[in-house]
Amino acid sequence: MNTMSMASYRSSQRLNPLSLLAQLSSRQANGCLQVSSGSVSWSIYLEQGKLIYASDSVDPFERLDRHLRRLSRQIPTLVSAVRVQVRLIFESDLESQSSQNPEYQAICWLVNQQYLREQDAANLIEELAEEVIVSLLSVKEGSYQLIEQDKLEELPKFCRLDLRTIVERCHEQLRRQQTVQPTSVASEHPPSQVVQNGAPTKLEVVPKNPVQSNTAPPTHPTTIAGINPGKALSKSTYTIACIDDSPTVLNAINSFLDDKSFSVVMINDPVRALMQIVRIKPDLILLDVAMPNLDGYELCSLLRKHSMFKNIPIIMVTGNTGFLDRAKAKLVKASGYLTKPFNQSELLKMVFKHLS
Repeated sequence: MNTMSMASYRSSQRLNPLSLLAQLSSRQANGCLQVSSGSVSWSIYLEQGKLIYASDSVDPFERLDRHLRRLSRQIPTLVSAVRVQVRLIFESDLESQSSQNPEYQAICWLVNQQYLREQDAANLIEELAEEVIVSLLSVKEGSYQLIEQDKLEELPKFCRLDLRTIVERCHEQLRRQQTVQPTSVASEHPPSQVVQNGAPTKLEVVPKNPVQSNTAPPTHPTTIAGINPGKALSKSTYTIACIDDSPTVLNAINSFLDDKSFSVVMINDPVRALMQIVRIKPDLILLDVAMPNLDGYELCSLLRKHSMFKNIPIIMVTGNTGFLDRAKAKLVKASGYLTKPFNQSELLKMVFKHLS
């Protein structure tokens, strides 16, 4: 990549993003403007001063999924399973940094697979760009560089937006927000995140007041069904991912697996928290069947298509006991089937069976 001859700073300094963007627009700049402040970075892709795409490093796929969820009200093809598939295919590229602009590639894939029309993609890119530029305009100090060439050149272009118009609109939006709420920088990011000194901090929601079981006090796993975990299991600690929209069920499972042998990760939204599963690389997944907007069987099938989840035990957890439900579990290559309501003994037997 070549760097343009115009002023380009790598060391941290006072920044005026509004002036910088206006300058790039008037000079009809080409390339990618990269701005860094703290641990957050922004990328603004330009072609002859027109905006092609904009992104920042604060959970770009969470932002994309949020806008796709909104679009799904008008576009029936954008079902939850499609959004899960997008994250499975492309978000792992972001984690591994194996390719550039994975979220833009995800939009191209949605168009190519006819889940989005080109005009829908153009509208989506404009909405994403406005959100990104509003957050960029809040930056007071950092560094930037303008790079002439980028991999985005090889991908299709869905729009060429007037940068000056978008910047002015975003500046006015930011001015109104600052009038109402002085701490508007944090509000520009998704509700699950807060930016502190330029660094995104995750806020993990943990259900309160763990559910109290009506059964006898929890029995230590070593006494369940005569199984000795120290002999049956090869690792000292196993990570168990529990995907269920019910805090009560999540708390019950967390309570039943309250043992030093297990590290339990509770996930109540499979679409938004999908990459959390990729990051933690669980040893076993407990997956609820009936969740709003997403069928557990369909999610299991999608997970099995991902190389990382081909051999990980996936246990379907459901209140359905029919033959057809068990047949569905086999079709999507689930490892086991746990029927609600279950007690601690039944859960531990299932877990030990698939971990040993």
